[in-house]
Amino acid sequence: MGKYYKHKRKLKYITVLGSTGSIGTQTLEIVSELPDKFKVVALSAGRNIDLLTEQVSQYKPEVIAIEDENLLTDLKNNINNLGISNPPIVLAGREAINSVAAWDSADTVITGIVGCAGLIPTMSAIKAGKNIALANKETLIAAGSVVIPALKENKSRLLPADSEHSAIFQCIQGLPNYKNADFSTGQIPNGLKAIHLTASGGAFRDWAVEDLKNVTVEDATSHPNWSMGKKITVDSATLMNKGLEVIEAHYLFGTSYENIEIVIHPQSIIHSMIEMEDSSVLAQLGWPDMKLPILYAMSWPKRFKTNWKRLNLTEIGQLTFKKPDEVKYPCMGLAYSAGKCSGTMPAVLNAANEMAVDQFLKENISFQEIPIFINKTCESHLNKLNLDPKLEDILDVDNWARIFVQEEIKKGKKFINVG
Repeated sequence: MGKYYKHKRKLKYITVLGSTGSIGTQTLEIVSELPDKFKVVALSAGRNIDLLTEQVSQYKPEVIAIEDENLLTDLKNNINNLGISNPPIVLAGREAINSVAAWDSADTVITGIVGCAGLIPTMSAIKAGKNIALANKETLIAAGSVVIPALKENKSRLLPADSEHSAIFQCIQGLPNYKNADFSTGQIPNGLKAIHLTASGGAFRDWAVEDLKNVTVEDATSHPNWSMGKKITVDSATLMNKGLEVIEAHYLFGTSYENIEIVIHPQSIIHSMIEMEDSSVLAQLGWPDMKLPILYAMSWPKRFKTNWKRLNLTEIGQLTFKKPDEVKYPCMGLAYSAGKCSGTMPAVLNAANEMAVDQFLKENISFQEIPIFINKTCESHLNKLNLDPKLEDILDVDNWARIFVQEEIKKGKKFINVG
């Protein structure tokens, strides 16, 4: 389909990667609310064929893919049983996910796949020249040095779909000459001095440090403000999510790590702020609802009218802020250190965190052991640090870090059993 036709059509045609997850389902809710603005052409999911089948019935995409190839026959049977007049092409496997990501008729690809698993599909979409609504922060964290040049080479635009970076992006549009900024070379908009990333503080913002030794999986996956998946909710509890967002902000906006600050804001009303050279500060506010930044990434440069609840500051009463406790949140410091190391270190940090969180959720390690295993992995990688990695190098260290964490956990268990 030619670019001329895409530009002339009234609807934005979208692909949703990870359509059965938290980001994916919220994206599709937006499509349902604004059917005159968006049309779903492609969907991908991991294993949830029942929900994917329901989505096919409702949104009638052109193509769908399931990552687990063992489920292909069952998925095809489900789709056949729908009896729809124009059933989608049904694919399976990781290569199929990449094909969906690059699907020709789509204008914008919403990347809702959790973790580093979203990296290759996102790269496939970029190489196909798609606009990317990035909800998968791990893509930039692990491979920012590869992704940013690829965006430029393929004339693909990346729009942040998470609340903090969407807030920064919205605020930056109030600066002089922001359209001329080239974030890929660190050429930031005129007048920008610093970025202030707000953090809710997660499930344990009101806990004493000494009480963290008693944390359960249920405790760590109960977020006070946001409705998210288990992995990212644990990241919020460790504040690793904010550390990862620091790295992401560095790549997105070309700002040095010294000029990116984290501030605890329990109400989650201010989603982030930018500070000007003249000391003025711009902020973006809204209820803690992921649908707003997702919608803006989908609709940019326009804003579409919604019937969503309007922000009422008198209803909130007060907004409070405090500096994060570095002892309580060691993952935050690990993220800053990995970002400053650059090269392959952020990929190692991200992979080690994913594996450590997975092992915590499986109750193989304690909550306080998460940063311990991440730190061990990063320290072990120092003598193998690659400062100019290619995509293959990033995938290699990602795999190495996951194996390293698993082996270290097994060693710890053996030590405990012998002792």
